[in-house]
Amino acid sequence: MKTIDPPRKRRSFHIRDNVQLYLIMLPVLLQIFIFSYIPMYGLVIAFQDYFPGKPFFSFTETNWVGFKHFINFFNGPYFGRLMRNTFLLSFFILVFGFWVPILFSLLVNELRNGFFKKFVQTASYLPHFISNVVVAGMVLSFINVDGIVNVIIKMFGGTAIALNTEPAYFPAIYTISSIWKSFGWSSILYLAAMSSVDPHLYEAAKMDGANRFKQMLHISLPSIRPTIFILLIFAVGGLFSANTEFILLIYNPIVYETADVIGTYLYRDGLLGGNFSMGTAVGLFISILNFTLLYIANSLSRKFADFGLW
Repeated sequence: MKTIDPPRKRRSFHIRDNVQLYLIMLPVLLQIFIFSYIPMYGLVIAFQDYFPGKPFFSFTETNWVGFKHFINFFNGPYFGRLMRNTFLLSFFILVFGFWVPILFSLLVNELRNGFFKKFVQTASYLPHFISNVVVAGMVLSFINVDGIVNVIIKMFGGTAIALNTEPAYFPAIYTISSIWKSFGWSSILYLAAMSSVDPHLYEAAKMDGANRFKQMLHISLPSIRPTIFILLIFAVGGLFSANTEFILLIYNPIVYETADVIGTYLYRDGLLGGNFSMGTAVGLFISILNFTLLYIANSLSRKFADFGLW
């Protein structure tokens, strides 16, 4: 008669067989725990009138205010503008930028010259390693009245425009700059997924008369389909987050109408203004909102594409 190992014994064997994998994961798990989970203790100040040096929990000094800071933010004069700008800037990146690394990786995968392929990949990765400060300086120099953008406009008979002072142009400037900086680095995951495709599939497709476009459409693209859906879930889950650091470097009060996002507001009001409780409350609200979007996107992906984070 076959005996069945108890669950505890099976778990012991599993841990023993994969001890090296757990040791590799340990530093990352410790980093996440120390820098991501332990600081969550500070979320309690979202429900207090807090100032530095005041204890989080004290019967005499802690002033609990409930949802006061959330309500003040919702009823504040900037709530609509902040939510709209944050969503739209992230949405533009999703709509106009999400497909760029996919298309780029498909085209790079079709290159047959090894040296040229490596050169193109390296050149596309380089912007990712350029500091946001440097990129912001480049962008501002390109779009000022004497910048290269206005030089091109005047070459075609147009009039020079101070683009950095026009709110209507800020979303396009931010979107184009962000896509240029990130598309090469984002394509690495897709190229890695395509590198695992069996070359015999391409040979079989070629024998069946499929040209290179059809091979890319029916072999290369399906091979990165799981990666596309996973990254799409993350992108949807970040629709109410924007690259605050980069926006802070390229915006100014004149373009607040289209450039001011939740992150920049938290920097001004929460950090510089010393309103830490308000900043924590807004950050908590946005985190919950982003997690809700992430959960919905993951559920829809699991239902219709059979891919998901969990």
